[in-house]
Amino acid sequence: MTESSVLSKLDSHLSYFSYIGGYEPTQEDTEVYSFLSGHFPEKEMAKHSHLSRWLRHLASFSAESRAAFSVAVLKPSSCEQENGRVNLLSLINTSTVDSNRSVHTKTNKEAGKKKVEKEKSSVSELKPWPSYIQDRLLLWDKLKAEYDAKLAAKTPENITVTLPDGKAITAESWRTTPYDIAMGISKGLAENAVISKVDGILWDLDRPLEKNCSLQLLKFDDDEAQQVFWHSTAHVLGEAMERVYGGCLCYGPPIENGYYYDMFLPDKQVSNLDFPVLEGLMKTIVKEKQPFERLEMTKEQLLEMFKYNEFKVRILKEKVNTPTTTVYRCGPLIDLCRGPHVRNTGKIKSLKVTKNSATYWEGKADAESLQRVYGISFPDPKQLKEWEKIQEEAAKRDHRKLGREQELFFFHELSPGSCFFQPKGAHIYNTLVEFIRGEYRKRGFQEVVSPNLYNSKLWKTSGHWAHYAENMFSFEVEKEQFALKPMNCPGHCLIFDHRPRSWKELPWRVADFGVLHRNEFSGALTGLTRVRRFQQDDAHIFCMPDQIKSEMTGCLDFIKHVYGVFGFTFQLRLSTRPEKYLGEIAVWNDAEKASNALAESLNEFGQPWKENPGDGAFYGPKIDITIMDALRRQHQCATIQLDFQLPVRFDLSYIGVDGEKKRPVMIHRAILGSVERMIAVLTESYAGKWPFWLSPRQAMVIPVAVPFNDYATKVKQQLFEAGFMCDVDTDDSDTMNKKIRNAQLAQYNFIMVVGEKELNGNTVNIRTRDNLVHGEFSIDAVIEKFKVLAKNRTLKSEENF
Repeated sequence: MTESSVLSKLDSHLSYFSYIGGYEPTQEDTEVYSFLSGHFPEKEMAKHSHLSRWLRHLASFSAESRAAFSVAVLKPSSCEQENGRVNLLSLINTSTVDSNRSVHTKTNKEAGKKKVEKEKSSVSELKPWPSYIQDRLLLWDKLKAEYDAKLAAKTPENITVTLPDGKAITAESWRTTPYDIAMGISKGLAENAVISKVDGILWDLDRPLEKNCSLQLLKFDDDEAQQVFWHSTAHVLGEAMERVYGGCLCYGPPIENGYYYDMFLPDKQVSNLDFPVLEGLMKTIVKEKQPFERLEMTKEQLLEMFKYNEFKVRILKEKVNTPTTTVYRCGPLIDLCRGPHVRNTGKIKSLKVTKNSATYWEGKADAESLQRVYGISFPDPKQLKEWEKIQEEAAKRDHRKLGREQELFFFHELSPGSCFFQPKGAHIYNTLVEFIRGEYRKRGFQEVVSPNLYNSKLWKTSGHWAHYAENMFSFEVEKEQFALKPMNCPGHCLIFDHRPRSWKELPWRVADFGVLHRNEFSGALTGLTRVRRFQQDDAHIFCMPDQIKSEMTGCLDFIKHVYGVFGFTFQLRLSTRPEKYLGEIAVWNDAEKASNALAESLNEFGQPWKENPGDGAFYGPKIDITIMDALRRQHQCATIQLDFQLPVRFDLSYIGVDGEKKRPVMIHRAILGSVERMIAVLTESYAGKWPFWLSPRQAMVIPVAVPFNDYATKVKQQLFEAGFMCDVDTDDSDTMNKKIRNAQLAQYNFIMVVGEKELNGNTVNIRTRDNLVHGEFSIDAVIEKFKVLAKNRTLKSEENF
């Protein structure tokens, strides 16, 4: 293949995709960029506009940043995608160039040969294992023997264990375990239990009970049990990574869907070619049914155990503030961990290594670069197969893909993390905003417009400067430090404090669609779900303490209405005071009383809810609302949060009934959350098939032949003037059937075919994108029906026409 054809292929690919691997920068970009820079003349590459744009963008990253790009995970078959996508790395590494560049030809061939050989090779389990593993085990064995002896020496006493149904069971302290009690109830329960809760605290099933207590047994369908299950599988992954790479393990937590483990590998990079090796070893570990064992150790003992791992040493010195902490062992792996875990690795019946990436220690760009490996696991192989199907469907629904195909929005390297909404995307955006704005008028909210730019003094008063400054875009103006606002609440405090307030004005509900900016790390930017520039349906309610319950009831009703329109179900959780809270305890005691008001509001709301003790915001208790989309994925968009701190920090007050100054309570409330993020959620949930009221393509008019183009254009104009998103297809190069099919694929809700009969009767013949034929209607009738569908925000408008 010639030099010119290689560059042409690359340019063609980059006309469709932002990066080599698609929509995010990966190591593919780094490798191709390095190769091109050393083997192709700049003048030749400059002839290709898309390639030239990509090269300039890659050059804007530092070498360190390029090295930290994630590693793409692509199946071989994905190299032959739509739009002519090819395996670009293979193309470059195996290509030859013109004979007049024979030196480069030879270099390319050699590079290609090395690349092929590298891809054929793979990692394997280290033999022998790293020496630190044996050193760790020796210390463990000594300390575990001492612990077992102490446990055996404890005198057991009869204790009472209370089950959720109120039944009391007699057990022995320091001997009876939750698993023993589960077995006494039924073997099936014992085998299906993932973890237990003792007095509301997660507890290993094999850890002896110590005193009278309550006991719950949690299965995998419980959120907390899933997190324990995935945390345990992370340890299995960590064991496999130590045995394959021999590096230093860092953090390995459960996440929303699965788990990951970070490892410091100064001279290596994890490759997707390693996945089969890691998975195979993990499955071996599972078959061995390695028990998870817990041991409490002193800080000094732990520093000795982990002296080989500077990252664990940092954690011990910087994060552990107690004389002792715990480690867990499974097989040869021993790791710092609070636990708890499943009984043994055999409980993990199916698992998969899903992807890998590069990251930084504790997310700091100036810290060491780490290799991160992700995975998923389940207690039933059927669940893994179902998960894989959902992932395949999710890839088809990816909002970045659909946004490009439907010409809704795009991103550009000249403004990373800031979305360009095209006309049809802007229609969706504005329709969502107007939907919420219309509800504001009904529900007593007043809209304000507040500044984007504030002096840092504001953020110091609010407390954000001390804890959030690195996430703000700040700069100097006339020797003063200013920052773009990342949230609206401090500005709304200034509006409230602008003049004296009376109890008669409360509750005072203020809303703001102002533009917000947050300085997200470039590697964390992900389509519309993680951006730098966004807007929220942000509102704040300033009220008296005795108005909290009624305001919460109003907020919950607002959420129920909006999510009902979208077709979402949702879950509710009440989160109370965290361990690390801000402010005086007296203020928080008032907040605890407010929590009771929140609980009462939730009870009266009539929908099931759960309590998350200790998971509140640092400034007050909150209600978390999690929606479920069409793929049964959870998203947290809405929030209702009580804030007792900002009114104190801004010294807000109102004159009470008794004529004395009183402190208001502040409620933070958002329903869409970020409008950008909600559009991403809706795009994927609807799979691009927008409901009529929100659709940027509500109707397409198609003439049966050229003589009816003028009538088709007239119909389109009538519908457009009536306020609907309507287009007309008068392209004479396509047949009528092709035009109908194109409109259906473009997800026009209604397709209107017009010919001589329709021209004479001033009518249209209507069918839907799913080919449901409704027949002939007058234009006036269509407009009236459309108005009803739009006003009612009917989800299945095509069926209810």
